[in-house]
Amino acid sequence: MENKQIAITQFGEPDVLTIQSSDIPEPKQGEVLVKVAFAGVNPIDVKTRAGLGWAASQNKDNLPWVPGYDISGQIVTCGSQAERFDIGDNVAGFVGFPTQGGGYSQYICVPENDLSLVPDSVTLEAAAVLPLAGQTAAQALDKAGVKEGQRVLILAGAGGVGHIAIQIAVAAKAEVFTTCSEANLDYMATLGAHAVNYKFAPVSERVEEVDVLIDLVGGDAALDALKCLKDGAKVVTVPTLSAELICEKAKLLGFEATGMLVDPDPKQLDTLLYMVSVGLLKTEIFKIYPMDQVVAAHQQIETSHTRGKVLLDMQC
Repeated sequence: MENKQIAITQFGEPDVLTIQSSDIPEPKQGEVLVKVAFAGVNPIDVKTRAGLGWAASQNKDNLPWVPGYDISGQIVTCGSQAERFDIGDNVAGFVGFPTQGGGYSQYICVPENDLSLVPDSVTLEAAAVLPLAGQTAAQALDKAGVKEGQRVLILAGAGGVGHIAIQIAVAAKAEVFTTCSEANLDYMATLGAHAVNYKFAPVSERVEEVDVLIDLVGGDAALDALKCLKDGAKVVTVPTLSAELICEKAKLLGFEATGMLVDPDPKQLDTLLYMVSVGLLKTEIFKIYPMDQVVAAHQQIETSHTRGKVLLDMQC
């Protein structure tokens, strides 16, 4: 049996992605071998493939490189001293972050402590949505210290991180505002957010007195959103390429501001999976692409108009 993987052969457009074959790896001590069902496609994968950001600079002499940080799948074998899971268990995890990657693989060895058990009532598709996007959402809201009754503005609420951030903030009893395109206005309302069509008017003309800004867009949209904030507001900006600019401008205006790099935390993923299992959190999947259509999956993320998450089916 072979292990098919999707690799970045050189930095560039989506067509630099290619399918390669390798041997199925053997789990080392404390590791398990996972047969990957679904791999999440994230904006960081697209950025890295284009040669931008930290993972790209760390791997430029290491190509071909297999990207991917989100996986769900099934335990196939356990290495020595790996005792947390049984063969056949469904698991999900945030793996190889930020420079190792490897999630775009049919089989991957992962330290067992990096994985979470997927409850029976949660599909492997839903589980694959959560590791990177769900933890980014939860950690951004934690960093901002979102409390009941606060007005929270989340830019790009319909995206992979945004749709989860809205639901967690609503569950925390915050009043949530978000930006989206016209096509997603109704969807945002179903999640409990007041939505602003950013194509119709800048958010600064529609929303005021905001306590917390969660910026998932960066650039000009984030600079405009700073005008919505009240004195003493907090800003958490997630896109790394514009973080310095946004934080500098926010601090000049007297706000507390920080960029963030998500930190893989299996216990937090356990909580998110539990929230899905009891219906407190709904995952949205835009489309699941067969692994040989990874080019189309990357092109979709590059449109910046993806409702929810894009996944790869690694077994077809």
